[in-house]
Amino acid sequence: MLSHDLILQPLYDNQFLKARVSVEVLRLDLIHPFVGGNKWFKLNLNLKEAKRQNLKTIITFGGAFSNHIAATAAACKMEGLQAVGIIRSEESSALNPTLWEAKENGMKLHFVSREFYKQKESEDFKIYLEQKFGRHYLIPEGGNNNQGVMGCALILDPNWRHDYICCAVGTGATFAGLSLSAKPAQVTVGINVLKGENRSVMDAQMMLNKIHETKKFIILGNTEVQKSTIENSCITDFYAGSGYANFDSLQIKFKKDFEDKCKIPLDYIYTTKLFYGVFDLIKQSKFRPNSKILVVHSGGLQGNGGFEERYKFKLTQLNN
Repeated sequence: MLSHDLILQPLYDNQFLKARVSVEVLRLDLIHPFVGGNKWFKLNLNLKEAKRQNLKTIITFGGAFSNHIAATAAACKMEGLQAVGIIRSEESSALNPTLWEAKENGMKLHFVSREFYKQKESEDFKIYLEQKFGRHYLIPEGGNNNQGVMGCALILDPNWRHDYICCAVGTGATFAGLSLSAKPAQVTVGINVLKGENRSVMDAQMMLNKIHETKKFIILGNTEVQKSTIENSCITDFYAGSGYANFDSLQIKFKKDFEDKCKIPLDYIYTTKLFYGVFDLIKQSKFRPNSKILVVHSGGLQGNGGFEERYKFKLTQLNN
């Protein structure tokens, strides 16, 4: 599989001085243009397991602009495996840059209705895939399985001495992996990009307790960030904005200002919300004074083209 170097980049801002914290960014986005970010870690052990089982076809799921779909296609091409993407869309003709790239990397795209897609974890759906594509290795949406979580546990270097580890949360696999390898004194803070009931708290805790049955993991929710200081691992959806992949003018303005100042590119869906949330928590002095904060840049930059295509008019208005 792809080899990689982990790059830590210090981040500077006046409000860090006021809050008496230091911040470093883990630039996973620099690993690879298509299999970079947290996707490399989610896919690595999954593809090794597929080869161990002598399975040549990989099937996975995603939306029309999915980073996971793009990364799986590229990774399978590198590893000599056939990739099949089950795409949540009724419009098989509406190929965007993400899906074209996946197709160019050899992925077979299979479009299903949103209603049918909701059944993807059912036995009937699994039988349907077996009949249509034959024997295969199945990777859940976002690489959210034991192999994906264990792969993400390899993100942290055991020699790092950060007090807080912050990441964006979608399926929760990256957060769970970071929590799994974090030291007892380290606090993992997840910024949920999904608006709603913040189910990621329960999902992450269930994943962790399933993988590590001898250790009891406690993941808290919004109430933890409402305390004067964050002391326990938690996931908050206070920064989900307008919802997943939706337009939020305040966060998009933050993205532009951040990129201009820090020279670190962000994606609209995950890392913009992550850094927006971390900056706000620092502004509120939610992290202990004199603490070291690690912010995990999970990549996802390929999705910017699709987002900008979808919201071209709104982005133009915002920039004028």
